[in-house]
Amino acid sequence: MKNAAGRAALRFLKNCIRILSLLLAVSIISFALVSASPVDPVQQYIMKIGPVSAEQRAAIEAYWGMDKPPTVRYISWLDALVHGDFGISLLYRRPVIDIIAERFGNSLALMLCAWVFSGIIGFSLGCVMGMHRGKWQDKIIRRICYLLSSVPAFWLGLILLLLFSVKLGWFPVGFSTPIGMLDSEVGIWQRLYHLALPALTLTLVSFSNIALHTRQKMIDVMNSAYVLFARARGEGGWTLFVRHGLRNTILPALTLQFASFAELFGGSVLAENVFSYPGLGSAVSAAGLGSDVPLLLGITLFSTLFVCAGNMIANLLYGIIDPKMH
Repeated sequence: MKNAAGRAALRFLKNCIRILSLLLAVSIISFALVSASPVDPVQQYIMKIGPVSAEQRAAIEAYWGMDKPPTVRYISWLDALVHGDFGISLLYRRPVIDIIAERFGNSLALMLCAWVFSGIIGFSLGCVMGMHRGKWQDKIIRRICYLLSSVPAFWLGLILLLLFSVKLGWFPVGFSTPIGMLDSEVGIWQRLYHLALPALTLTLVSFSNIALHTRQKMIDVMNSAYVLFARARGEGGWTLFVRHGLRNTILPALTLQFASFAELFGGSVLAENVFSYPGLGSAVSAAGLGSDVPLLLGITLFSTLFVCAGNMIANLLYGIIDPKMH
């Protein structure tokens, strides 16, 4: 027991070191890319507030630290970050951490709904295709997966928006809450009502990969020696799927599903912009277009940590689903 606990603690420590190393690398690369951008954040800010004198521009640059070399700015930003200070957003004039905390709830609801439904739908359809390889079920579902995997999220979102919101009027055109209502007055069903179309868009563009991957894994399992032996003993149909197919395909599917956090976040950026959904995706787009460096870097690090957390959860679930892996 002590050895097992020691190994678990060592694995946890190694994972923490990997995450910290990854965050440091992401921060360096992101800061370098932002610094190399041709867009001048000071000029972007001045365009919004109106003409200023040369002295006022110099004062703004000094206030933001833009008059210093990139290396000095990075060290100062990293030092503040270690102490919990993500900086002040240039667009919203509020602490970056407050904006992330405010927007993350909406994005989490959207991504969680899409993640759950895309995983369930993708795994189920993948199992159906794998168990009926070459038959009409496999051909139809596979073509649908190929079609949806090649469709951009923003294009599909626009089609759903025009069809269900503009033409049929079944869903709201955008936003996460009804216009004119206080956030405290909005009920859970109203939030789900506004969440439906963005979540549907993200689900439809996300489940294809897990479905096609599960199909191939199921085919490999069905062609394995132990399944052929099971067939020779008289097993088949539902029994064969539960005893052999499900057990040997769920772990690879789970790995791919947790690894899709980054892709899901990228899709949410497009979906949130199409539906004017106030989440991290729309905030990072606004930060990129407005050259809001503190907000852009803060969301980048937070999204990286979010993806790493998903991978760590997957490793923990492996031990529950298959204890022999630990």
